[in-house]
Amino acid sequence: MSPGVLDVDAMLSDPATRIVVCCGSGGVGKTTTSAALAVRAADAGRTVVVLTIDPARRLAQALGLTRLDNTPRVVDGVGSAGGGRLWAMQLDMKRTFDEIVEEHSSPQRSRQILSNPFYQSLSSSFAGTQEYMAMEKLGQLRAMGDWDLIVVDTPPSRSALDFLDAPQRMARFLDGRMLRLLAAPAKAGGRAYLKVVGAGFTLFARILTKILGAQVLTDVSAFVGALDTMFGGFRERAEATYKMLSRPGTAFLVVATPEPDALREASYFVERLNNDAMPLAGVIINRVHRSAVPKLSGQRAETAAEALEEMGDQELTAAVLRIHAEVMFTARREQRITARFTKAHPEVALREIPALAGEVHDLAALRVVGAALAGEQ
Repeated sequence: MSPGVLDVDAMLSDPATRIVVCCGSGGVGKTTTSAALAVRAADAGRTVVVLTIDPARRLAQALGLTRLDNTPRVVDGVGSAGGGRLWAMQLDMKRTFDEIVEEHSSPQRSRQILSNPFYQSLSSSFAGTQEYMAMEKLGQLRAMGDWDLIVVDTPPSRSALDFLDAPQRMARFLDGRMLRLLAAPAKAGGRAYLKVVGAGFTLFARILTKILGAQVLTDVSAFVGALDTMFGGFRERAEATYKMLSRPGTAFLVVATPEPDALREASYFVERLNNDAMPLAGVIINRVHRSAVPKLSGQRAETAAEALEEMGDQELTAAVLRIHAEVMFTARREQRITARFTKAHPEVALREIPALAGEVHDLAALRVVGAALAGEQ
């Protein structure tokens, strides 16, 4: 096989490959690609868990499950006589954060944290929480050791860099000097502390109270004070996760479509992964338009359709020719866009997946996608 073509089957069958991370912008088919890779790996004999981010019910339905949640569930009808099995789960970022709190603090302390209004806001909607919790869940799954392959569908971030930055950013936030300063009153008994530090902190607290409000400031202080014993753990897990992602057993796949914005985002990912020495396996370009009659150009098909329409005959044939012409024009445009990407990144292995006629709604369709990923179509 040409070194420029991504060999998906070789990657999935290699026992040294323990984690596959699918990343890219939103709407490019990352979730479907992740599920198809997981099904193919399990059918080939591996024990696989796929962690998805997409809440769409269609994925659960495609896997034959009534629902997906934060607990891995066995997918029936997938696997092999050699022991291959598949589990699937959908990230619940708040539940994952709750699990961290419960695991790393006493029952009394965890109740204080979980009931804190600032924590509830942080765990549900704080910028970067979803990306960070995806990595926390990945670390949990790897530590359990129940699967020899983990496939991760990363969140669709605004920036292509958010996913890689999230663990460090969350750790810096939770271990930051500002939060520790806000925690000081709770840790030192409120007013007694203010008497010790003097007028400087009092002025600072008054300004923050005006900006945030007294209740918010109280909630933040109580939250950080209760979470204090966990700060080091956040930082250590962030560092461990980053190291795990950089090891040879991890394979990053950048997913895109043959559109300028999606490939521009893919370029950012490729460059960042290379700069950080992350193990990039290749790029998957989804929804590529192809024709069963590639020798008939779009221009010739359009000319033939016009001739038939002028004759007032063969309307159905003319309509088919126009559809073919549109597909060929689209395919040619996509080829030009993809060529610019490959010229900029000639060292990156590539796999193109043809556009499907319909939605992926069952295991059979996921296996069709898997076959295309392996180059069987």
